[in-house]
Amino acid sequence: MYKYMIALIAAATMLTACNNDKADENGGKSVQTTDENQTQTENEEQKQPSQTDTQTSPKHEKWSSLPEYDKIIEQIGNEDYTFNKETDNDGKRVFLIELNGEKQYKTVFVKNTNRLKIIKINGGGEVYDEILK
Repeated sequence: MYKYMIALIAAATMLTACNNDKADENGGKSVQTTDENQTQTENEEQKQPSQTDTQTSPKHEKWSSLPEYDKIIEQIGNEDYTFNKETDNDGKRVFLIELNGEKQYKTVFVKNTNRLKIIKINGGGEVYDEILK
């Protein structure tokens, strides 16, 4: 009986600890992002003037530190793309990249092998598939 209680308490503690990661990022508040909130933020960011190709767009500043960012921009160009993170876990990171609200590219970065795949969604197929150095 006591073993079951200890196991239950341990499981509850672990689940609670996993949920605190998101809360810490938001100042202790647990907040779920919705597509509407993300769209509002993107619309506000689109109102800012875009910079030249040699500089990072203000919209991309939070993504520019990622290891795959430079190769993505090199392959698709530095237009006014919107990066939407679809998945980011221990194994891979997936972005859907939009231009003017229309999905243009999908990128898959496999973290343990540093493999980057860039796929043009509208009939272009695979644009890039290599291991980053």
